[in-house]
Amino acid sequence: MGELKLMKGNEAIAEAAIRAGADAYFGYPITPQSEVMEYLAAQQPHKRTGMVLLQAESEIAAINMVYGAASTGKKTMTSSSSPGISLKMEGISYLAGAELPALIVNVVRGGPGLGTIQPSQSDYFQATKGGGHGDYRLLVLAPASVQEMSDFVKLGFELAFKYRNPVMILSDGIIGQMMEKVELFDPIPRKTEINEPWALTGKSSDRKKRVVTSLDLDPYGNEKHNHELQRKYKEMEENEVRFEEIDCSDAEYLMVAYGSSARICQKAIKLARLKGIKVGLLRPITLFPFPTKQLYSYTNRIKGILSVELNTGQMIEDIRLAVNGKLPVEHFGRCGGVVHSPEEVLAAFEKIIMK
Repeated sequence: MGELKLMKGNEAIAEAAIRAGADAYFGYPITPQSEVMEYLAAQQPHKRTGMVLLQAESEIAAINMVYGAASTGKKTMTSSSSPGISLKMEGISYLAGAELPALIVNVVRGGPGLGTIQPSQSDYFQATKGGGHGDYRLLVLAPASVQEMSDFVKLGFELAFKYRNPVMILSDGIIGQMMEKVELFDPIPRKTEINEPWALTGKSSDRKKRVVTSLDLDPYGNEKHNHELQRKYKEMEENEVRFEEIDCSDAEYLMVAYGSSARICQKAIKLARLKGIKVGLLRPITLFPFPTKQLYSYTNRIKGILSVELNTGQMIEDIRLAVNGKLPVEHFGRCGGVVHSPEEVLAAFEKIIMK
């Protein structure tokens, strides 16, 4: 058993980064994720592992520092909250285009614009549909506990290097600020020797010059590169779908929710079953790739689906695409930083789905 500790979600992210052997963190403070950098600063990771920690002058500077460090084959990460992630989007697109591994954490707050510092899930589109320019994808992990905030840092780095692609942990202000017991994984030593054939490690007599860029002014070359990226994203869809099913074996209806909404729905389906309503919960863990096939497998077994989100309706589009018109799919959510209760969710389910 690993070390047990009571931690905030944001603190778990930071501690996991050190333990995962991260080489560098570049960030800029913004509520509700500032504790990530604050915890790292207090831990002085350069003394623990040699990890570099730098508060950049802006979010734009931070993501470009991530790009530079990632191009040398180093484990590099950043974190921010919604408006800050918006500023990083050009750099994230560059990372995807140059096929560089990096870990990006978004502790989502309400929008649009500066909005509120309260929790939200309104960045689903931004995370799963690109957000920046171009036909790119991020692997997106959605933690529903402080434990997963820790675990997904380790997993995120593994997936980033496996596919040479940025990975996003899409959390929110609830998971980031709440405290729970966490079992910390054993530290992974930082790599001091980089042997990646794509990485920039310096030109020498026995090593050809390498250039890392997302620029290709030859339209046919750029088209070829885009097709190669799409093949990689297809491979992710085939191999990296993750989800959790709760009380689904006998379910006549489903709720679909991720992150903090999924935790609330766990209580809502218990309340439903006390009333004799057989409701299950399907929790997507990867938002891209989305559990499309698993959702479709329910189309001949259940009567309807309620998408529960802290927004005005975003993931519902992927659910409707998954079931392909074979089931009614409706949405219930709160926004502006207002968090729904289990009782509200159940009442909405009865009104919307069981009408």
